Amino acid sequence: MTTTSPTALVTGASAGLGRALATALAERGWRLVVDARGADRLAEVASELRRSTTVEAVAGSVTEPAHRAELAAAVRGHGRLDLLVHNASALGGSPQPPLDALDPHTLASVLDTNVVAPAALTRELLPQLVAARGVVVAVSSDAAVEHYEGWGAYGASKAALDHLIGTFAVEQSSVRWYAVDPGDMRTAMHQAAFPGEDISDRPLPETVVPALLRLLDESPPSGRYRASDYSVTEVVA
Repeated sequence: MTTTSPTALVTGASAGLGRALATALAERGWRLVVDARGADRLAEVASELRRSTTVEAVAGSVTEPAHRAELAAAVRGHGRLDLLVHNASALGGSPQPPLDALDPHTLASVLDTNVVAPAALTRELLPQLVAARGVVVAVSSDAAVEHYEGWGAYGASKAALDHLIGTFAVEQSSVRWYAVDPGDMRTAMHQAAFPGEDISDRPLPETVVPALLRLLDESPPSGRYRASDYSVTEVVA
């Protein structure tokens, strides 16, 4: 029986869905390690979260090996890792270019942030996840399975991330692995994807959090889920 509070690492936790989920976990008493590239904004969020729980904020980019090592050290300081949330993402331009105008540097940068970094961070934290029989949640997108003009880089990166999560699930079955499509949300990234457009009709990220918490509570089989209805498009044992 667990005698200490569970610990979660949430990347990209200074805004949007990452911040909303970290807030909900804090209210449940989870200990948190949070990361984001903007140190000042992350510090403000961490200060708010500390009203509810223990929080360690580590500013930096998940694409940097030294930063990933800092995150791993912070997790080891807590002695366990029950939940890893891959939320940090790169869009690939605003507006996003069509594939015939997508330069290789931009594509490589998106893949580095959305695929390579989560894989590397997961590998570094795998012993703690296995020991805790923990959970990994990777924030996906409908662009991983649908094709939209201008979304080639981002969609390809999320499709690759989905595949990585599914393969991790086959290889490390003691951990639960979820790729979750949260649906459209009213976030800064979504606004950047539609520059100049009114996105006020999109739901706030806080509305997605109950579905994520339910996923954690019910612990269904590893697979790809949509937050809107928990429809499973691919399940692995």
